[in-house]
Amino acid sequence: QVQLVESGGGLVQPGGSLRLSCAASGSIFRVNSMGWYRQAPGNQRELVAMSYYGGITNYADSVKGRFTISRDNAKNMVYLQMNSLLAEDTAVYYCKANIFATDSGARVYWGQGTQITVSS
Repeated sequence: QVQLVESGGGLVQPGGSLRLSCAASGSIFRVNSMGWYRQAPGNQRELVAMSYYGGITNYADSVKGRFTISRDNAKNMVYLQMNSLLAEDTAVYYCKANIFATDSGARVYWGQGTQITVSS
């Protein structure tokens, strides 16, 4: 069984910064990809940033130049450094990972979500 646990959400003023963390634990054989999605009220869940096996990264156009994704492969963790935050970044942020588990093969896992509110 694999679990994803996020941390680092909260309230921040426009122009501020936050750092999200997500830790994967359990019967992990290999982490194929880890990253972040977000969902604002009334909107569909959307990609923010993903980090793939081999170091490839992908960002939503709306966050390029402001957000940076990074991974600690030894700890099975992924981070999202968010700078120059805007009100439209307000959403619930979810950690997503494609993990090959020793007892269940490869599948997608989601974290429980963490709220980020950008407001003055």
